[in-house]
Amino acid sequence: MKRIDAYIFWQLLTVTVFVTATLTCVVWLTQSLRFVEMIVNRGLSAPLFVYFTLLLLPTFLTIIMPIALFAGTLFIYNRLLTDSELVVMRAGGCSQFKLARPALILTGLTTIACYMLSTYFMPAAYREFKELQNTLRNSYPTVLLQEGVFNNVVSGVTVYVRRRAADGELFGIIVHDSRDAARPVTMMAERGRIVSGTNGPRVVMAIGNRQQVDAGDGRLSLLYFDRYSFDIGTLSNVDGPRWLEPRERFLHELFNPEPRDAWKANKLYMEGHHRLAQPLLPVAFALVALALLLSGEFNRRGQTWRILSAIGVVIVVQSAQIGIKNLGEKLPELAVVMYLIPLIPAVIAILIMAGWQPFARVRYTNAPATD
Repeated sequence: MKRIDAYIFWQLLTVTVFVTATLTCVVWLTQSLRFVEMIVNRGLSAPLFVYFTLLLLPTFLTIIMPIALFAGTLFIYNRLLTDSELVVMRAGGCSQFKLARPALILTGLTTIACYMLSTYFMPAAYREFKELQNTLRNSYPTVLLQEGVFNNVVSGVTVYVRRRAADGELFGIIVHDSRDAARPVTMMAERGRIVSGTNGPRVVMAIGNRQQVDAGDGRLSLLYFDRYSFDIGTLSNVDGPRWLEPRERFLHELFNPEPRDAWKANKLYMEGHHRLAQPLLPVAFALVALALLLSGEFNRRGQTWRILSAIGVVIVVQSAQIGIKNLGEKLPELAVVMYLIPLIPAVIAILIMAGWQPFARVRYTNAPATD
């Protein structure tokens, strides 16, 4: 029996990992296209770009892994049915639950992995993603400067750079500050760099000049310098600490929000329950696939209707889970429904595997006619 379990388990694991890897690559590529502009036009390094986009993977995996498990279970058990291997195993004394045991073991491992992702790795990675995104936008404008283009790094401040070295040094710098419309300032320098200051980014320039025109009389003030420092100012439009999105928060932060987050309490509350209910989907998906493929009589013409039925149930369950989460932000009392959505199909699937036939046909016998 252990050989049969291992035989089915490794086939399931191989297909599930393959589907997970394939879907993850597809989703990662489509999502990373949103940030390609950073590497093509803004000069973001390739390793930093890869790290930046890989931080989104835990968010994708919580959705992909249940679907991959369902696809693997459906594919392997359908193939075992088509090749009559399950018929032979049943003839050898294997019950429904013994045949399902390898899939249930993999389901348990997937559920544990999903709980680890949803409770720790997803919020930790997404918080790091948002912090890095905020840092790139607000603290290191050098990374976002495009060579040979007038870059509006902040409202009223335009920076032109002829060339940027690998170490961050800038050559051929022009800075135009029009935040004071009455006295705009233009600075030009042979070289320099942008560094972080106490009040935000600061341009440190060497060997150049500073030009200022008085709007009142049109006089030009010209100042030559060997070294000049210019504060760009903060690039962030938000004062104070950054507000953490629900996906960035851990469970204790979702269920015990601070008073300043009271205006989003329902959204945080439903996000917390969603994190706990989402990992139950692998159980529901796998059991639905097993119940529909292992129950009933063997049909040599295929199991098309059972496969389509399983896919339909999974689509309904997944859609209901998302819908209740969004609706629960207005009616938090619906939080318990998020747990019932995956549990009810799982319980029904177990009953079907145990012999319950809710859709069994009623057979009629022709009774002899009586005078």
